[in-house]
Amino acid sequence: QVQLVESGGGLVQAGGSLRLSCSTSGNIFSIFIMGWYRQAPGKERELVATVTTGGSRNYADSVKDRFSISKDNAKNTVYLQMNSLKPEDTAVYYCKAESGFGSVWGQGTQVTVSS
Repeated sequence: QVQLVESGGGLVQAGGSLRLSCSTSGNIFSIFIMGWYRQAPGKERELVATVTTGGSRNYADSVKDRFSISKDNAKNTVYLQMNSLKPEDTAVYYCKAESGFGSVWGQGTQVTVSS
């Protein structure tokens, strides 16, 4: 099994930056893709960014050129650097791992962007 713990959320003004972290543990060698998703109040959960074990990255159009996903294999951690934040980025952000054991979600971390 794989376990995920997110951190780094908070309150920031529009135009500011935050970095989210997702620490992985357990059967991490079975993971083949990691991703960040978000869910705003009253909306469905949506993909923000993903990164494969090979380093291929994919972004939602709404965050391209503002957000960057990266991973530190030595620390077993995936990051989401969020720049030029907008009020519409306000949501609970979730980390997700796809592995040989299936999909695993973190508990989520709140990001609030004030105008």
